Amino acid sequence: MKGGFAWSLKYSRRYEWARALRPPLLGQPAGRVGGGPHRAGGRGGAGGNMARRLLRKGFRVVGFDQKPEAVRGISGLVEASSLERLMHLLAPPRTAWLMLLAGDVTEEAVQHLAALLSPGDLLVDGGNAHYKDSQRRAASLAERGLLFADVGVSGGVWGLDNGYGLMLGGPEEALYRLRPFLEALAPAPDKGWVHVGPVGAGHFAKMVHNGIEYGMMQALAEGLHLLRNSEFRVNLPALTEAWRYGTVIRSWLLDLVAEGPASDPELKGIAPVVADSGKGRWTLQAALERGVALPVIAQALFVRFQSQNREGFDRRLLALMRHRFGGHAVERPG
Repeated sequence: MKGGFAWSLKYSRRYEWARALRPPLLGQPAGRVGGGPHRAGGRGGAGGNMARRLLRKGFRVVGFDQKPEAVRGISGLVEASSLERLMHLLAPPRTAWLMLLAGDVTEEAVQHLAALLSPGDLLVDGGNAHYKDSQRRAASLAERGLLFADVGVSGGVWGLDNGYGLMLGGPEEALYRLRPFLEALAPAPDKGWVHVGPVGAGHFAKMVHNGIEYGMMQALAEGLHLLRNSEFRVNLPALTEAWRYGTVIRSWLLDLVAEGPASDPELKGIAPVVADSGKGRWTLQAALERGVALPVIAQALFVRFQSQNREGFDRRLLALMRHRFGGHAVERPG
């Protein structure tokens, strides 16, 4: 397992939890010390901030990371020297929570933890894994007597203070064990988290959430682009600030947009390149498999692809064809 940040938490109903940030997190039943959300660094800082949020709420957190400074930078967190040591600090049944990027690093962490956990323990993947991988891992772990749950996590860098949106996929036993922590990590105990369905449902819901996010972001960007290029010399910071209140399109994304233009109205400090993390592609793949039309999400993804095409070979070809068939002038680079 590459990297690795793990922690354990204590909850009053005799739940203890541990969570690996850069790789995994682990936990188990124990006495509770208060309750509440937490936030930690790990996958993009999410794991560490989730740990911090839990600590703020009175949970006891034990952590491990192959980069010790990542653990030591979290006030109140108890450092474990290794994942093996972390496991010894937890009494069965344990809960291990991973916060990793999708792909090989998650696969390695699952295999590593599968060898350390005991029958009856629960492994949770809170990263953005593909839902089919989650279903496969659950089946494999079940052969060892291990439970598995997938939790889609949303909230970004603001989750520490505002709480996280959490989408759980897994059996009822997983819900029973994780409920105290879901209630603590969410914006409120009864808001912002949901048991979506069986294993895979949590990551499927998060995948679709990200696809919707693509479409919403694209619509805001296009509308503001039109306003910027109108003859009315619209004050975009003032307009987006006004839109935040009372309008149909008010949203957190709009809040973030309203903050941006005020500090850099022309966005000169940002290159016109938009990355995609893969969840938009997975959303379209799922739609194709089911024959579901997603024109807005598809177009939003393709716009990102186009922005990533720095070479612009397709557009050069278009200019060449126009020149060849119609004699239209070609603009030279530089």
